[in-house]
Amino acid sequence: MLTAPEMARYARHLPLAQIGPAGQERLRAARVLVVGAGGLGSPVLLYLAAAGVGVIGVVDFDTVAESNLQRQVIYTASDLGQPKAACAAQKLQAMNPGVTARAHQVALTASNASAIISGYDVVVDCVDNYPARYLVNDTCAALGLPDVHGSISQCAGQVSVFQAGHGPCYRCLYPQTPPAGMWPNCADAGVLGVLPGVIGAIQATEALKLIVGGGDPLIGRVLLYDAWSMRFRELELAKDPHCLGCADPPM
Repeated sequence: MLTAPEMARYARHLPLAQIGPAGQERLRAARVLVVGAGGLGSPVLLYLAAAGVGVIGVVDFDTVAESNLQRQVIYTASDLGQPKAACAAQKLQAMNPGVTARAHQVALTASNASAIISGYDVVVDCVDNYPARYLVNDTCAALGLPDVHGSISQCAGQVSVFQAGHGPCYRCLYPQTPPAGMWPNCADAGVLGVLPGVIGAIQATEALKLIVGGGDPLIGRVLLYDAWSMRFRELELAKDPHCLGCADPPM
């Protein structure tokens, strides 16, 4: 049962047929891991905490830099030089004392990914490089966990949900890492400051839907967004039967 303070805090969720008291209790019981506490991770973390997700993990090894403040809205100038994971977790705890924020102040690697990710129900991929995306995808596929993917570049972004056994995975979309230089990073190519807010909010929405068990998640679909033309497009994504990340084992 929700407490009186919870009833007051989540009063705008409770009348929704899509959530209601039962859905809010599922949010409270959920454990969500956000990998990357940068541009995408900032809005995801803030919205998950505001929604009342019970345990929120934050994975990031970096510290807050001045160039982050143009888009990483969870930080302020007073946070410069501070570890992102610990700083973000502190902000979430202050925003909503009813949630538990866990800081994983490490780089996600092949040696620690399974141990960290296995402690959560849903993983939100907010990383900014291909090796980390494949690592998150492959670990989630092996553990049978949903991976809410988001990525951005310049003025465009995309979102999808990958879950082995229910649809395609990231390797079905990109079987191999694109050639070096084909996709420049944000430092080289730039990124529109508001763009991660849009993509991150969609990722947070998908995570909430997965937790409460409603709606139509972006499984088997890739949502593309172009901020400069203000257009959304959607692509269907089929599972690759020979995918190295999620192919069914031979009988």
